Amino acid sequence: MENNKTMECNKFTEEENFQRVAKKVSVTTIIGNLVLSVLKLIAGIVAHSSAMISDAVHSASDVFSTFVVMIGIKLASKEPDKEHPYGHERLECVAAIVLAMVLFITGLGIGAEALGNIVQGNYNDLQVPGMLALVAAIISIVSKEGMYWYTRINAKRIDSSALMADAWHHRSDAFSSIGALVGIAGARMGFPVMDSIASLMIFLFIVKAAYDIFKDSIDKMVDHSCDEETEKDIFECVIENEDVMGVDLLQTRIFGNKIYVDVEIQVDGSYTLQEAHKIAETVHDNIEKNFPKVKHIMVHVNPAVK
Repeated sequence: MENNKTMECNKFTEEENFQRVAKKVSVTTIIGNLVLSVLKLIAGIVAHSSAMISDAVHSASDVFSTFVVMIGIKLASKEPDKEHPYGHERLECVAAIVLAMVLFITGLGIGAEALGNIVQGNYNDLQVPGMLALVAAIISIVSKEGMYWYTRINAKRIDSSALMADAWHHRSDAFSSIGALVGIAGARMGFPVMDSIASLMIFLFIVKAAYDIFKDSIDKMVDHSCDEETEKDIFECVIENEDVMGVDLLQTRIFGNKIYVDVEIQVDGSYTLQEAHKIAETVHDNIEKNFPKVKHIMVHVNPAVK
């Protein structure tokens, strides 16, 4: 009884830490992105840079996406209820999918405008960006790369797919700012169309990031199995029990940021039901102890064939 209370207390503390870290990271990046969006928008307008204005829109979309992440993490952390006995972890994946869609739509808007400027052919009508746009691009690259690493480290720390998706959103913004920097520099060197080409490159970066986030989230939504190394480690954990004579089946599936395990073990057929049940409990507890991400384990006992 005391052990069960301790486990429940640990789980509660872990959930509290998950919420605290996610909220802290989200609020920090929201403030950073708001400041950066305003800076880049002003620089883009004053310095006549379509690439910098596009980059400002991308940063503004980060603010919205982080709100989506916060909502997703909050909903995913809800306790299981009668209608959702297995919990709400997949809602975090839904948040990541929404984020991917926002990224894709943002990219399409930027790409369409850039392509229009390129194909119209009259490049002399395009204004040459000012020096302020170059400075804003450099500040953006440094800031967004910093946000990427800050968010990524914390996403790994609490194992949050939505927060990791947000980290890659920051990285895509850093890449897009590099593209903006190159385009603005090229335009100032006498090639005005380079600013629009940079916007088109930003579009490609955004779409790639959206695809990666979408694919990862879908994998977690459709009961994708764990990687081979994790399954091998779970197998070793099961077979190390001296009463387990073999493993007939081992299946895993990813549920949000958690893992579900189904395993069929062989034990001596002469054991009583109570003895076999005790072995199954031991296997269950060992997996739970050694693999913190495992949320649910089903252990089925088969009589060993002699």
